[in-house]
Amino acid sequence: MPRLSLAFFSAAVACGLVGMGWGVFMGAHEDFTLAPAHAHLNLLGWVTLAIMGTFYALAGARAPRRLGWTNFVLSALGVLILIPSLAKMLTGDKTMIPIMMAGEILTILGMLVFLAAIVSLWRQPQAA
Repeated sequence: MPRLSLAFFSAAVACGLVGMGWGVFMGAHEDFTLAPAHAHLNLLGWVTLAIMGTFYALAGARAPRRLGWTNFVLSALGVLILIPSLAKMLTGDKTMIPIMMAGEILTILGMLVFLAAIVSLWRQPQAA
């Protein structure tokens, strides 16, 4: 398996474990104030990063290496910035909005780079 896929899967599993722990904590305390941040962590961190890792694993040697690593950095950094700032904002700290927006932009840029990686495979000739 390519190292790029391993990077995506490693980050995805870390997000999944944190998301699970966070969900258990919220449930135990019966306080779901941060549920939107928890959901974003699970969807952007666990699911999206895992899907991206799967794509790069399936693409193998055809995967665009530079685009792939750019995709990883933007997406993982976006999650790392977006989720804590969203959680702080949900607790009433409105000063987090610009930081949260930066995380959102990084996450969107990561998805756009992922799209570029997918499109680049359409342009390559199919293996026999």
